[in-house]
Amino acid sequence: MTGEQRTWGGRFEGSMDDLTRDYTAGVDRDLYEHDIAGSVAHARMLGATGIIPADDAAAIVDGLGRVLERFRAGEVEWRPDLEDIHTHVEVLLRDQIGAAAGRLHTARSRNDQVSLLNRMLVREQCDLAAAGAEALIAALCDLALTHAADPMPGYTHLQRAQPVTLGHHLLAYGEMLLRDRDRFRDCRARANVLPLGSGALAGSPYPLDREMVARELGFDGVSRNSLDAVADRDYAIEFLAACAVTQVHLSRLAEEIVLWSSAEFAFVRLPDAFATGSSMMPQKKNADVAELARGRSGRVFGELVNLLTNLKGQPLAYNRDLQEDKAAILNAAAVVVPSLHIFAAMAPALEFDLERMREAASGGFSLATDVADYLVRKGMPFRDAHAVTGGLVREAEERGCELHELPFDRYAEASDLFEPDVLEIDVDSALAARDAVGGTAPARVREAAAALRSEVGS
Repeated sequence: MTGEQRTWGGRFEGSMDDLTRDYTAGVDRDLYEHDIAGSVAHARMLGATGIIPADDAAAIVDGLGRVLERFRAGEVEWRPDLEDIHTHVEVLLRDQIGAAAGRLHTARSRNDQVSLLNRMLVREQCDLAAAGAEALIAALCDLALTHAADPMPGYTHLQRAQPVTLGHHLLAYGEMLLRDRDRFRDCRARANVLPLGSGALAGSPYPLDREMVARELGFDGVSRNSLDAVADRDYAIEFLAACAVTQVHLSRLAEEIVLWSSAEFAFVRLPDAFATGSSMMPQKKNADVAELARGRSGRVFGELVNLLTNLKGQPLAYNRDLQEDKAAILNAAAVVVPSLHIFAAMAPALEFDLERMREAASGGFSLATDVADYLVRKGMPFRDAHAVTGGLVREAEERGCELHELPFDRYAEASDLFEPDVLEIDVDSALAARDAVGGTAPARVREAAAALRSEVGS
């Protein structure tokens, strides 16, 4: 098969313009493992069912093995005139075994072959992303156990709100990432349906054993509708959506690392291995890993919108627009999977300034809610307790002190329910009081970390 003898060349007399060749070229050159695995399974089925002679099927399988070895050895020169990985494999197979290679495409269309490749790709990337999420979850759980009782300020509106523990804060990201992992697993399950055997769009007139191919390639079942099988890219959209949500979570974590490592917060010191400096300012230590993860989020979101927009106007069944799906999948995965793994490596190396975090946890009137709860436990309705405590906060603010620095007589004037022990409210007692399931009490944090850790294995 020469450059001009294309897989679809019989209908055409003229040659393809180089501009057209370059414009229509695919991005699947590195997907040879999946493409060859699909072809091997298809050839074995063709031989087992008698659709092609058994000796030809055996020759094809053997030849594909040799083609795979050539790819792995880096011996294959990519030829733009051959369009995509499918044609490259077929041409290389013909070089290996001769005319028998022409039987491989029996009962198969480029359309269902492409769909197969895409599903195998998404399945693989779902596994990689889920594994990356689990690695980061495990790292966060280990950190949370170490810091289960170490206080820090919890924030709303980026203002100090109530004390929490550092472990509790880290586990919030662990929970997000567990949902991310589960989304990738769910996506994998829906992608794991064999489309091969659907033909171009109408099915196959050959006595295929599609279940045999599904078993060999690890698919859970076969598609029921040939039109849907070749046109469906829902699984790709789901994968991109899962990537987008995951990158949102990583971007939020990245933002906090950037903030916390600033001199204004100074909650964390960045390890040298995950920071860079400035070519001009000798003192700088920049959170570039976190910043790049935050910045690359837009690429992932863009690929999701890209594919949604691509699909919205397409009639059934296959259209060349669908070629754009692989680039979207690969581009998103190229951001999310490495981001998960580098965060998993960076997390254990973060150095927290626990004393500064404790000091910040008690500032900014963060114990005001605990003072209000004190009155509630004495029998005052919460709304009234809120108003009384708000007045004390206002007075402390005017005096330039914290709540616990107000003299007790100011409490006594505000409500006769106050007793001197109100001044014993501190960060540690506030943390210990949040002992309901899901709370920030150190014992609950340890339980939650152990439970989450068990979700991802040891």
